[in-house]
Amino acid sequence: MALKDFADLKSLSKQLKEQAETRAAAEAERVQREAQQAREANLFQSSLGGVQRMPDQNRYVPQAPKTVAPAPAPKRKLTQAEDDAAVLRESLSDLFEVDHYLEDDPALNYSAPGVGPDVMKKMRKGHWPVQDELDLHGMNRDQARDALGAFLTRAGQRNYRCVCVIHGRGFGSRGQEPVLKSMVHSWLVQKGVVAFCQARNHDGGEGALIVLLRAALQPTRY
Repeated sequence: MALKDFADLKSLSKQLKEQAETRAAAEAERVQREAQQAREANLFQSSLGGVQRMPDQNRYVPQAPKTVAPAPAPKRKLTQAEDDAAVLRESLSDLFEVDHYLEDDPALNYSAPGVGPDVMKKMRKGHWPVQDELDLHGMNRDQARDALGAFLTRAGQRNYRCVCVIHGRGFGSRGQEPVLKSMVHSWLVQKGVVAFCQARNHDGGEGALIVLLRAALQPTRY
């Protein structure tokens, strides 16, 4: 065997020995690491002692409350009478200021813009006969408003020109104040009547109003 071949064989033997030592060291480290993990696992198990896992069916798992929107209540269909009353109620406001439309005494009379003074004079003298009347005694504000709106609508359909609205003197109200009387004034102005004035004594006096309505389907003549 040549000297060179002997040297190569010796070098190869040395490399194989080093590789074997490296594998042995790695294996020893692995065994030591696994032994340490086993000791730690045994220590954890021994610390639990007699602790047992709770059965799944006995565990309480809180859940977030579900928010369920309430179902909207079904709307009841209004009758024709209820629908008409609602329309009339919306067309009349209790807060409408009427005083600046009235003459010297707001409790006595009113003339729409453009109506001449002779119309009021004729009304006070009873020039137009009363064709229908509405008595609001015993009604509260809402009832009176609805009743007046329906009354004026019916009078317009019948082409009445002059009607009487009895609102009372207010003696039965709190403080004996004619609250309903001022409301009737406001509602009449909002409904676009031609004029109104305090009724004569035999027609109700201070507790009633004579109301002149606009003629329907034809030019207005006074």
